[in-house]
Formats: sequence, C-alpha cells, structure tokens
Amino acid sequence: MPKLTLKDLDVKSKRVLVRVDFNVPLENGAVANDIRIRAALPTINYLIENQVRVILMSHMGRPKGKRDPKLQMDSVAEVLSRLLGREVKKIDSCVGPEAEKAAASLSEGDILLLENLRFYPEETANDPEFARQLAGLADIYVNDAFGTAHRAHASTAGVAEYLPSAMGFLIEKEVSIMGKALEDPVRPFAAIIGGVKIADKIGVLTNLLEKVDFILIGGGMANTFLKAKGFDMGASVVEEEKLEDALEIIKLAQDRGVELALPVDVVAAGEISPDAERKVVPVDAVPSGMMALDIGPETAEKYAGMISRARTVVWNGPMGVFEEDVFAKGTEAVARAVAEVETSIVGGGDSAAAVEKVGVSDRITHVSTGGGASLEFLEGKVLPGIAALTDK
Repeated sequence: MPKLTLKDLDVKSKRVLVRVDFNVPLENGAVANDIRIRAALPTINYLIENQVRVILMSHMGRPKGKRDPKLQMDSVAEVLSRLLGREVKKIDSCVGPEAEKAAASLSEGDILLLENLRFYPEETANDPEFARQLAGLADIYVNDAFGTAHRAHASTAGVAEYLPSAMGFLIEKEVSIMGKALEDPVRPFAAIIGGVKIADKIGVLTNLLEKVDFILIGGGMANTFLKAKGFDMGASVVEEEKLEDALEIIKLAQDRGVELALPVDVVAAGEISPDAERKVVPVDAVPSGMMALDIGPETAEKYAGMISRARTVVWNGPMGVFEEDVFAKGTEAVARAVAEVETSIVGGGDSAAAVEKVGVSDRITHVSTGGGASLEFLEGKVLPGIAALTDK
C-alpha cells in the first residue's frame, strides 16, 4: 500500500515528531560531515513554514543503551541552528518530565532536538512503552530517516502505532526514485555491485537479476566469483563457503540472459598499504602472496564502456579498497562513468563517498542516504520504518 506523505497531512500549528537521521561522523566533538543534516532540511523547513512545533529525534553512533558524553547531540544542534538560521533547543533526554515539559512549552515554529535515542536500550528493543512516551510528545509522526528505515525500532516503527504518520520528503524521494528504477526503468538498465562480501549481496544480486540488462561485479566479492570460476586468487580474500552461491548467481544470469561482467585484470599487492609494491595482473595470474585490491585498468575501461551503454544505473559498493588512494582508481573510474548516465542511483557510504571525492555528486540523479536501507530496498525487502506508516 502507498503511504501518506507529509503533504497529505494537515500539520499546521500541530506538534510534529520527526525521526531524522543525524547519525553523523564526529571529529574532536564536532560534526565532520553534515550531509545527513542537510538532507533533512526540506522537511524541517516545510514544517517551520506551517508554524509547526517541531520535535526532532535521532540516534548517533552505537552507545549500546548507555549514556556516552561523546555521542550527545549538542554538536548536531549547533550545526542545525546554523543551517536553519534559528535556535534549535536541545535537551538531555528523550522521554520523561524534561521532554514532556520542553515539548509542551514550544511555540509555533520552534524546534526541539531530543537526546541520542540509543542512550535508551528500549529504542533498539522497540519497547512499546518507550514508543508510547515518544508519541505522547506530539500530535503527528513523520519518518524522514531513510538510513534507519530497515530497523524496527521504537522511533521508526513503534511510534507509528500511536500517531497518524507519514513519510518526510527525503524518504518519499528515496522510495519514489529507487522504486521507479526497479519497477519501470528506462533501459538498458545496469547494476554495479561491489564491496567486500558476496554474503551481504546475494539477495540484492538475485533480485536485480530479475530486473537488469547487465550487471558488473567488483570489490572483494569479485574474488569469490573468480575463484568459483576456477581462477587462483593468490592471497586474496575469498569466501570459500559462498563459492556455490557465486556459481548459482552466474547460472541465474545465464538463464535470464543477463550479461554478468567480472574483472579481467586486478591491482594486486602483498598488503593494504600506500607503500606496498603493486602489480597489475590478469585474473589468471595473481601471484601467490598477493591480494587483488582493486579492479585493473583494463577492467575499469571495460566497465566504463558497459556503463556508457546504460540509461539507468544502480551502484552499490566500491570496486576495491577505496580507502587507500592507490587502490581507488577503479572505483573512481566507475564513479565518473556513472555520472554520465541519464538516471543514476548511488547507494552505500563508500559509493557515495566516491562520487563526492571525484567531484561528480552533483551529476548523480540520486545519492541514497541509507547504506543498509538502500541495500534491503534493492533486495526487494519490506522496510519496517516505512511499512509502519499510515496507508493512503
């Protein structure tokens, strides 16, 4: 069932509880990257324009149900205040007398930021009483945290049991753009799947093989496919227990007439280090003591050529150990090629970082804010944080 969106609800002058994804990286107590905060601005600004009393809630990091001074939301409140050009009130709790009093005392257009949700073990346990107390702060609930929509937590799924609820503009955008790509893509439709483990991507690959015209494999997971095809991958990371799965996916692609591309050469080294001796070798000649740590230049050129044939492309996962510049060339080549495609969707932190690093993020149709959530969406799974919202 389609879900209510923000504009379907009469929010004017109401108290609206908004789940945002302000799980941002910190350096020396300051916000190191504000992309996720900026992604929530359209929803927050719309609410302010409608004289809403805005109550924001988010998690940050993994404090495991305990208070951690290093993971308090104060620095986020400062950045948000600067971006909005108005005061954001921040309190040190999520529920209880302080939260109730702060929510009750808001004036129209005021913004309140609650403390880190994951300081409470009840959040990840989706505790009904905790969800009920959160819901008690407001009249309406809006979920705009796509990055946590795949989690059935109190602030994502639980709260929706107690209040009329809708998608914020960010989730609406994520669902509509990725949904259209999966259900009604402009063809040819290509998928690029990388990352370390095939185990994390089996469901995604199986689902996409029903929909795409061709698929490109890179990253550490390519080693498992190549080993399954009989290549000796030297000291490369290979998931031995997934070799059969890799062969099944190769067969599935053949049966469905989907071209499945694997690297033809790799950048190999004895260790993951910028100073390590590197060799570009064909996939049938990886030296015994070396690991494949990036796709090679021939593969990068081949993949760029395949991507240029596509009119819709979905990309999740880097082509190599992208964190080290010397093993990032394949990922960067793919990023530049993806930026030229008519409709391009990039999901996952490393892929998003790659288009940012190469300077082409403004030419990508959609960079998803949710790594795990976008992966599960591409897998065809139901996301609990969206499923719980009020049906249209």
